[in-house]
Amino acid sequence: MRFQTPLVPARLIRRYKRFLADVVLEEGGREVTAHCPNPGAMLGLKDEGMRIWLEPNEDPKKKLKYGWRLAELESGHFASIDTAMPNRAVKEALHGGRIAELAAYSSVRPEVAYGTGSRVDFLLTGDGLPDAYVEVKNVHLRRSGDWAEFPDCVTTRGTKHLQELIEVKRSGARAVMLYLVTRTDCRRLKMAGDLDPKYAETFDLARAHGIEMMCYGTDISPKGVAVTHALPVDSKSQAIGSSST
Repeated sequence: MRFQTPLVPARLIRRYKRFLADVVLEEGGREVTAHCPNPGAMLGLKDEGMRIWLEPNEDPKKKLKYGWRLAELESGHFASIDTAMPNRAVKEALHGGRIAELAAYSSVRPEVAYGTGSRVDFLLTGDGLPDAYVEVKNVHLRRSGDWAEFPDCVTTRGTKHLQELIEVKRSGARAVMLYLVTRTDCRRLKMAGDLDPKYAETFDLARAHGIEMMCYGTDISPKGVAVTHALPVDSKSQAIGSSST
């Protein structure tokens, strides 16, 4: 998935009101306000002075002329902060057969109603195959080592999705939770049980019911974002009191 407009570098002054960020453009040193497409905690991705990448736009209907897309990390790594990006990247990967466990499906339909007032991110169908309900979660938290962690704050909606996938599995369909790690400095995934104990507990329950927990990494640069390879998901209990090494 390539960015439609070439990104430009800037330095972050502050992120505030969830959807706004004051920045200084590297070229010319002008201070502007950019749209932040991420209402989450963004732990470690909103530090003052951090180098970030913005996508300019000329849309007269948009008040803000820049959208924050990437945070630049140490050693040449990047993280995507756009919560709309994972679904676009996964859709492209599904159509391209780049997610091996789901490559046999011929039809990919986004935003299909299911559960209680919800829409599954993707419904996959194919001749002779059980329908596959796929939920996508954006993962951009890293606190230690090469571990990516999810979530970065309490997610009642995420817990609901796990519960609904359990019902999908009981109906005889495939139920898939696909975690997309949208930073390039992580090699494995675990749940952040200290940040959301209920989600970690429900994750354990869902896995016990046969929900397929998949995780994929990404290649990220100022040119674009692409789904790349499978990453391991911690096999230990995610509830508080368990440990991962």
